[in-house]
Order: sequence, then C-alpha cells, then structure tokens
Amino acid sequence: RFNIIDTPGHVAFTAEVERSLRVLDGGITVLDAEEGVQSQSETVWHQADKYNVPRLCFINKMDKVGADFRATIKSIEDRLGAHPAIMVVPIGRENTFKGIVDLLTRKALVWGSDELGAKFDETDVPEDLKDEVEKSRHELIEKIAETDDALLEKYLSGTEPTVPDLKAALRRAVIAYKLVPIYAGTSLRNKGVQPLLDAVVDYLPSPLDLPPVEGTHPRTGEKVAYKRGKDEPFAGIAFKIQIDPHVGKLTYVRIYSGKLVSGSYAYNSTKDVKERVGRLLLMHANQREEIKEAFAGEIVAVVGFKDTITGDTICDSEKPLILEKITFPDPVISLAIEPKTKNDQEKMGYALQRLSEEDPTFKIKSNLETNQTIIWGMGELHLE
Repeated sequence: RFNIIDTPGHVAFTAEVERSLRVLDGGITVLDAEEGVQSQSETVWHQADKYNVPRLCFINKMDKVGADFRATIKSIEDRLGAHPAIMVVPIGRENTFKGIVDLLTRKALVWGSDELGAKFDETDVPEDLKDEVEKSRHELIEKIAETDDALLEKYLSGTEPTVPDLKAALRRAVIAYKLVPIYAGTSLRNKGVQPLLDAVVDYLPSPLDLPPVEGTHPRTGEKVAYKRGKDEPFAGIAFKIQIDPHVGKLTYVRIYSGKLVSGSYAYNSTKDVKERVGRLLLMHANQREEIKEAFAGEIVAVVGFKDTITGDTICDSEKPLILEKITFPDPVISLAIEPKTKNDQEKMGYALQRLSEEDPTFKIKSNLETNQTIIWGMGELHLE
C-alpha cells in the first residue's frame, strides 16, 4: 500500500510540510523547469534533510516556454547541494516536448497528444539524441558504480553492469541518501509521470528497508529500539489532528511497529495517559473506510482520542517509549480580532480553540490591558 501526502509548498503552511516529512519514508520534490530551484523549494529541501528523507526529483512543466532541463539540474547541484542521478533525457523542449528517453533501458517513451498522456509508445532512441543519450548513460552508470564497491570493480575492469544490478545499487544509494534520481515531464498533460511512479516502487524505501525505530524510555531515559515488523510492541506517532463534522476529532497516526486494533486501549507516553481507540479509519482525501486493525508502516485516523495532540507518541503500556518529537517554528505575525456581537464571543472562542488544536503554529493569546484577543500565525495568508 502507498500513502501519498501532498503538502502545500507555501511558507505560511510550513507546519504541514514539517509534520509530513516526520512520518514519511520517501519524498518527491517537484521543480519547475523554467524557474529551477526556488527559495521555498530550498527551505523544504532542508526540512527533508533534517529528517533524512530519501527523495526523487521531478522536473515539471517541460512544455512551458523557457523550460531548461540542464539549467534546472545545475541549480539542484548549486543550491541544494544534492548529487543528482539523471535518469532521463527529454525529447524536444517547450511546445515540442513529446517524451523522454529512459537511460537505463535505452528506450524512448513518446506520448501522443490525445487522452492526456494515458498511453505512450516505446520506440528506439531518435537519431539526433543518440550521442547525448550514450554520454548521459555513461555518466549515470559511473555515478551509480561509485556508490557500490562490487559494481565499481566490475565497471573499472571494463564489464558493463546489468540493468538489474544497476537498479539494485541505485536503490541502496537512494535509501542511504547518496544520490537523488531526476525525472522530467509535464504532470498537467500526464507525460513522464508513469516512469516517476515506477521509480517510487524501484528506489524509494519500504518501511522494511529502514533501520529499527528508536526512542527513549519515558521513565529511565534509556534508548529503546523496535524493529519495524507487525509482531513487535506497538509504537506510533500522532502527527495531525482534524475536526471532522461527521465523526468528531480525528487523530492521524503513523504506525512504526506492531499493530493497532479498534476497540482496544493505547498508551500516550508523552502525556502518561491511556487513550481508547474507538474506531480506526483508512482515509482517502474525504472518503473514510472503517477497518478493524492496522499494522506497522500504515497511516490511519483514530476516532476516540481525547488528550493526544500533534507530536505525541502512542505505544504499548508494557513497553513504552517516546519517539522524536516534531519541531514547529514559532509564529511570526499577530492580529487582533473581535466578534461582531457579544453573543458571538463564545462561538469565536470555541472556533479558535479548534483551529489551534489542528494547527500547532497557530496560537491565541489574550491581552488583558486592551482586553483584545490576539491570534498569531506564520504569515498573512495563514491568518486570513
């Protein structure tokens, strides 16, 4: 199963990015082929570095005027300090962009103009691109070989490694964050997206590829580690609170080890309280599917938690641990607000309370001297 979390890129919603990166195992950074690396992309990139998230890059809008594949890659190297592994060469640019050449398999994928790119044809590499493809492929193999001693030995002795060997070595390099594979396309027209999805399967880690999850014992402060299997003690982190009009308060939990069963109890080691797991829901945007149990690696929403807030660790009360918290920046801008009528005072207080529960970067303070309610947030857009 894949859980996809799409976060807003705007700096005012940095909390969404922060909490998503804390619980995800891999990421796709989408860059604009004309703009290259923008300042906000840089911020998000460093947030991902903080949590050691392996990632892929997708250079989007290849059909836009001014799109430049090579210049974007140069800005990835210069501004993000990443080691890009170029996986594809675009065929055409701006309005003539029609496909890509996959360097590992030496196959050209060409999209027709119909059906928003749902179908594509595999053909041979166009004549005018042959030299560039061979040169880029040579560089790619060299980059992959440098991360793996056995492959390097083979490569230096003049034998070309096989595609499965290269893929396996690249997967290890991506998970260890030595290389960042680069893909290109135009997502609005659905061109170049399919190879990117294959890359998610081929190179980004499954929860089982990652080292055991580590935390500290709440009472002794000693290090505790659990393997990421479903037979281990239960451990998870609550990373988002959402108030749903139909079912009440939803607590999104990423499960790292063990399993969670609806109707049971879980221990919140951060607050030292027991919480009842009322129902477990599998969320898909605004659709909900009720499930009986969830296992290591999954992201589920729990109904029934009362005291749990963003960043709390939920675990087995017999074998407790506290996982690394999610750190949020302090709010930077404030605004005084007041209700139109006296009757609305209570409603406003209730609404603000709910908003601050959902968003850790939104704070409410009362100024006793002026008798005003002040709200704090990450920017004008956020407060609006």
